[in-house]
Formats: sequence, C-alpha cells, structure tokens
Amino acid sequence: MRDDQKTAKLNKTLVDALSSSDSRFTVWDTELKGFGIRIGPGAKTYLVRYRVGGGRTGTLKQLTIGRHGTLAPDEARKIAKAKLAEVAAGGDPQTSREKKRQEMTISELCDNYLQNGVSTKKASTLYVDRSRIERHIKPLLGGLKITEVTRAVVEKFRDDIAKGTTAVATKPKGKRTRADAPVTGGKGASTRTMGLLGGIFSYAVGRDLVATNPVRGVQRFKGKAAERFLSVEEYGRLGAALEACTADGYNDQALTIIRLLLLTGARKGEIEQLRWSEVDFSSKWLRLGDSKTGAKAIPVGDAVIEILQNRRGNQIEDGWVFPAASGEGYFVGTPRIWNVVRKRAGLPDVRLHDARHGHASLAAADGQPLQVIGAILGHKDVKTTSRYAHLADSPLRQAADRVSGLADAAMRGGK
Repeated sequence: MRDDQKTAKLNKTLVDALSSSDSRFTVWDTELKGFGIRIGPGAKTYLVRYRVGGGRTGTLKQLTIGRHGTLAPDEARKIAKAKLAEVAAGGDPQTSREKKRQEMTISELCDNYLQNGVSTKKASTLYVDRSRIERHIKPLLGGLKITEVTRAVVEKFRDDIAKGTTAVATKPKGKRTRADAPVTGGKGASTRTMGLLGGIFSYAVGRDLVATNPVRGVQRFKGKAAERFLSVEEYGRLGAALEACTADGYNDQALTIIRLLLLTGARKGEIEQLRWSEVDFSSKWLRLGDSKTGAKAIPVGDAVIEILQNRRGNQIEDGWVFPAASGEGYFVGTPRIWNVVRKRAGLPDVRLHDARHGHASLAAADGQPLQVIGAILGHKDVKTTSRYAHLADSPLRQAADRVSGLADAAMRGGK
C-alpha cells in the first residue's frame, strides 16, 4: 500500500486531528527536517529519517521514536533532534538502539519509566508504584534483559509473588514509615503488580524499546468480591459507636472524618485532604482540585455542611480542614480510630471504603436514578459523566441532601 507524503508543522492539535481508516501516510515536520509522524490504522508513530555514510549518497534509514499518546509532539521532536545530532557526529541511532535493546535490563527500564513515564500520575500513586517496583519487580526480574522477558517469565513472576517469594520481614531501625511495612505477597499483590508491570511494558512499546508487551494476555488471579453494603441498622450501630468514642475522648478529627465518609460516600483521601478553599458553603458542593480521579465536584447535604461549619472556627482560609497535629500536612490517623469504632459497633469486617458502597445503596433504595448516584459519588468515568451531565445542580443537590439525611438519621437510630 502506497505511503503518501505530506508536510505540516507538527503540534498536538494537528496530530490529534489526523486520522486514517485503511490508508497510510506520513506527515513530515516543516521545522525539523527528517522528523515526521506515520499515520496508519490504529496507530500514530513518530519517526526520524536520516542518512549515514556520506551525505546524499549515504544509506537512507528510518527510525521509529514512539507512539503519539505515549509521546507528545514536542517531546518527540526533542528526541528526533538528539538522534539527528548523533548522526551529525558520525553515529547511527538505529545501531545504537539495537545495542541498547540488547543491553537494557528490567531494572533500568523501571528507572526509565519512573523518570519519563509517570508525569500524569498523582504523588500517592507514584509512591505505591515505586514500592512495588522495589519490593517485587526488581527483586524478581531486575537483572533480566528486557528482551528476555517472555510470557513464561511473566507467568512465573505472577506465581512467585502470589506464593510470597518476595516476602520480607525485616525490622527497620529508627522510626518506622509506610515504606518499612512488611512485604507479604499474595494473590492481591500479584495482580496489582502485574498491572504495573504491564503498564511499564506498554511504556516500553510506546518508546519502541520492545516490539510487544509480554504481560498482555497473561491471566491474573481473580480478586475476591470486596463490596460490602451497609444496612440501615448497621449505620445506627456505627453512629452509636461514634457517639461512645466521642464521649471517651478519642481523636475528634478522625471521628469527624469517619462521620463525613458515612454522610457523603466520598473516598477517604478526598475527605482527609480536603481544603477550606474547596468547600463551597453557599451552593453546598465540595469542589475538589485533586482527587484519585482528578478534579471533580461532589454535592453534599445539610448534615455535612453543618459539621463543616462547626469546624470552620478560626482556621486559615486555604488550609487543611483536618490539619496534622504537627507540620504542614493533613491528618492521617483515621484508620487507627476506625478500628476502634467498627469493633465497638460489632462490625469488625467493615472497611472505611464500604461507607461509599453503603451510601450508594441508600441512594438506590431511595429510588435515586443511577446517573444521580454516580454524580453524588463523583464518578469520573466518561460514560457515567455523559449520563448525568445534563442534570442541573439543584436536583443533584436535593438528592445529595436527601441521601445524606437518610444516612444521618440511620446513624442517630432513626431519631
């Protein structure tokens, strides 16, 4: 099939708009000679074209740089400039790449990924990724060349983590941090680390470091059904336990965070990391700038607003709603107090995240449409968003207030 040639200034707007069904064509950049992008069915690939061995009479070569999406046009252009500079100095980027492919280890690939492939990830997610790389991926695969990782190697990697091969039980010196937590392995750790390894190899494919992703298609362990829905009676038991813990002098910040989780269905991090600047008291929304799923807004009920107004006091306008006892961070002691609350409620199997499921079940039992429930919970899925995007703030706010009121009443034992 003929590869048509075109020219244009390559930028994100142009490249995003380029599309192809069955035809294949290349667009060469008008600013950097030799830099272009090949458009084909299902793929947009940046490349650089050059000659080695003597000017116009030299051998014409073409080197792929990476796929659009993994690379932005400006980033691809920088790489192309570096490759062309290598040619000008008498080198051959294609030969250098093949040598690099043969020599790069998984450990080096992981470091490359952490340096260049995680710009869109939240700091908390990156923290977990680094931990899984250091605890599981590097110990089991770090010394292998990236070209040596086959499907069979990945399957053994999966099984080794599940069996606890990477488990360690060392006692750290000095103050213990999350990074010092014991590594136990297991099927859950295996599945999550497989997901990360697959992402790292997708990055490598996008950078043209490997031809295929060996993780793709490898079966992972099925997770256990983790959803737990709170009943109205269980809300009442938790409400009574919260009152008892308050009377006994347990940490007020943790108890308030737990109340808000039960009343909003928000994620723990969204409440723990809430700032006063994100609380819209007048319209009764939490306008979160940085949640697990990015910026979003969550409608809340009167019971939530009342709790937040009582906390407002003299705290600084843009500070944390729940500041740490010392330093400039936010409060992180909720899980310890939650263990006390759930045991007092006689619900030792209930997790904090189950409050989110419970909120959804209360809304469903109240007859709220699925799209409204998704809006109340702040879902960011594109399909979910498109279903409720036409709804006005007022109906959502009314629904949020009603569901929050149901949760509040249940926690008060129906009073």
